[in-house]
This record gives sequence, structure tokens and C-alpha cells, in this order.
Amino acid sequence: MQAIVIAQNQEEREFLSYVLRHSGLSVARTAAVKLVLNSLHAHPVDLILFAPGDMAALAGEVQAIRELSQAPLLALVDPLTEEGHCVLLDAGVDLVLVRPLSVRILSRYVKVFLHRAGSVPLSILAPIEIEGLSLDPSMRAVTLPDGTRQHLTPLEFRLLYILMTNLEQVVPADVIVERVWGYSAEGNRELVRGLVRRLRRKIEANGDSSHYIHTHPGIGYRFSISNQQPPQVIG
Repeated sequence: MQAIVIAQNQEEREFLSYVLRHSGLSVARTAAVKLVLNSLHAHPVDLILFAPGDMAALAGEVQAIRELSQAPLLALVDPLTEEGHCVLLDAGVDLVLVRPLSVRILSRYVKVFLHRAGSVPLSILAPIEIEGLSLDPSMRAVTLPDGTRQHLTPLEFRLLYILMTNLEQVVPADVIVERVWGYSAEGNRELVRGLVRRLRRKIEANGDSSHYIHTHPGIGYRFSISNQQPPQVIG
């Protein structure tokens, strides 16, 4: 499997590459996003690890990557505010990691993302269509009722697939974390909120509206084609 490390600092670039190689990945390295954009479409990768030097331009650089690749994208940054964290998630980052970060933790996250990405071949999952919204697992894309086609990141796809296959049932936030990110943990509701917000902007007719994905405060989320209360909460 192929990964790419984008880090302006050479020492950090070498360190991150070393960690990924010891996780079983072939690693390409570059100092800047603009140096790799031309190759991302022609040479797909399985994981992108981005450690920017300029935080001010980070969201725009993430969006540039997302226009060419839907591979899991991990960003390693200095401590930032909750708002800054949400901005990165909205831009397309799948996981925000904060410096300093231990080798063990980074290795575990890499294994989680690669395992989730390759555990079930998307080609064997059946397409799902609900009220004109069609999810195509083989292409990891969703077609809206008006014919607009949106490509999804791996995390967005897993979230939408889980919600659509549990129609009218509330999926608790902790269950979403376990099934989407691949680990069991509490206190990750902000991660889930950020991912739900990004997905809504792709599938809802009016941006942050809730025609399909409904929030149940303090519990979780439900995919629905009505405003009726769901019959049960899944575990």
C-alpha cells in the first residue's frame, strides 16, 4: 500500500516517513502540497499524512488535495482551537492529530484507517437508494435526486452507509465513532459533528439542513425520510 507524507520540515518529514514504513507502507515524501497535486490523480495513494508549516493556508491546501484524492487524510498540527479543528474537518481532513504525537499513537491510527479502508471490498456492497438519494459503494459516490453526483471521502461514505442501512433508527455517536473511525472511545462527539456537517453539505439540498440526516441531541443521528420519531436506538 502507498502513502504520501507532505511536511515542510525535513526532520519531521523523515520521522513521519519512518513511522509509516514501519507500518508496512511504501512512502513518498514531499515538502509542499503544490509539488504533489499533479501526481495524485494519476498515481492514487492509500493514505495521506499532512504536516503543514503554514497553518493559515492549511484549509485551502486540504481542499486542493480533496479535489484530486479521496484517500484517508490525516493532518498533524500544533494545538488549535475547537473552531480551527472544525474548519479542518469541514475542509476534508479525516483526522486531526496534535503535536507532540507519540509514534505508538500514530501507528495505531494508520493501522485503523488502512484496516477500515480495506476490510470490506466496496465492490461487494449493494447500492442503496432511498427517496431518490442513491449511494454507490463501488464508486464511493452519492447521486442526489436532481442528478448531482458527489464523491465521498472514506469517512463520509462509511457514515452515510451506516445511517442509510439503519433507516429510521438512531445511531449513537459512540457507535458511529467505533464503526466509522474503527476504535472504541467516548468523548468524540465533536469529531462526529464535524463529519455529519461535511456530509450534510454534500447531500442536503440546502447545505446544513436536515432533510435526510436528523440530529438527536445527546444521543446520535438518524437517516430518515420523515420527521417521525424512530422506533429504537441501535447499539
